[in-house]
Amino acid sequence: MSVQWYRQIFELREPDLEPSEGVVEFKIGPIWLQLGDEPTDRSGAEVAIRFGVPDVSRERARLEAMGVVVGPLEHVPSAVDYFDFKDPDGNVLSLYTEMN
Repeated sequence: MSVQWYRQIFELREPDLEPSEGVVEFKIGPIWLQLGDEPTDRSGAEVAIRFGVPDVSRERARLEAMGVVVGPLEHVPSAVDYFDFKDPDGNVLSLYTEMN
């Protein structure tokens, strides 16, 4: 399980809940992030969890300085800037900043 990785990347404290053995949950704003030891069955489609941040360039540089392998900063004109990266279990995450 990638608990320590998520704690470091998202600057989280201890998990808010441990509802069962091998499962932890963090409350992050209005959402709950649940991590578990057991792999989920995949449909073949790649799912990415996307988080909005105030400054995606700064967050990309911060993660890269921590040794996280990050994808290129992508720009979608009049929409968003974003980049993707993976957690240690291979799940795709993405950070983005909306263009105003």
